[in-house]
Amino acid sequence: MDGILLVNKPIGITSRDVVNIVSKKLKTKKIGHTGTLDPMAEGVLVLCIGKATKLVELLTNHDKIYEVEAILGIKTDTLDITGNILEDKSTHFSYDDIKNTFDNFPKEYLQQVPIYSAVKINGKKLYEYARNNEQVELPSRMVNIYELILLETLNDTHTTIKFKTHVSKGTYIRSLVNDIAVNLNTNGIMSKLKRIKQDKYKIEECYTLDDIENDNYKILTIEEVLSNYNSIEVNDELYNKIKNGRVLENICNEDLIIFTKDNKIISIYKPYKDNLIKPYQMFI
Repeated sequence: MDGILLVNKPIGITSRDVVNIVSKKLKTKKIGHTGTLDPMAEGVLVLCIGKATKLVELLTNHDKIYEVEAILGIKTDTLDITGNILEDKSTHFSYDDIKNTFDNFPKEYLQQVPIYSAVKINGKKLYEYARNNEQVELPSRMVNIYELILLETLNDTHTTIKFKTHVSKGTYIRSLVNDIAVNLNTNGIMSKLKRIKQDKYKIEECYTLDDIENDNYKILTIEEVLSNYNSIEVNDELYNKIKNGRVLENICNEDLIIFTKDNKIISIYKPYKDNLIKPYQMFI
């Protein structure tokens, strides 16, 4: 069984829990997911099964779209509603206040990785430093915010905002919420998160865990997953070179070269040097 399964992850369990549930159902341990969703988050979780686990890195690198709810005026140690409250001040921002901030928010910026994350520093995950009350310098990553659309603003003791955002890989939405709040000279925490799209896969295409338990699902083949890339059908001579992992000439001058034999993907090559390509993933 090789391919990907699109899951609509529910709130309250980890991405690893989803992998374990599906692994038990499909009776295979060879499953990986592409992009972690925290227990408080829901939505698109792409699972790679069998040989398709070789696609995890490739699929994780794609853009994602989220629907987000955030509360302004509150600060927690996790930057979301599950954390310990460090500050709590009443806020009142109008729709125009928020819209103006969104309109002027940078499209690309250096985003600080949150302390409660699995990023490793000196071989230890950041959240381990946090739990041990150890000081560590947080790394930053360049991220792209392709779209930031304000959907709704609600005011009570705090201002709650709902928005949609399209972001590059590696973007932490908790940090994005915090950075939006900083631009408003306040604090902010993420209170709800739904991933509605990853690469070309929409939430409407995803299966619930109940669907999977009741055998109401379809696993996409590796060929279907990579159908948006150009592919080259090989002859027997080239097949043997690929099978032996040979470095080849980059005749098509692309960043990702897919080779097929009898319309089945046998390998993915990537540029190497001096107009050469080398194996990235092998499926034979």
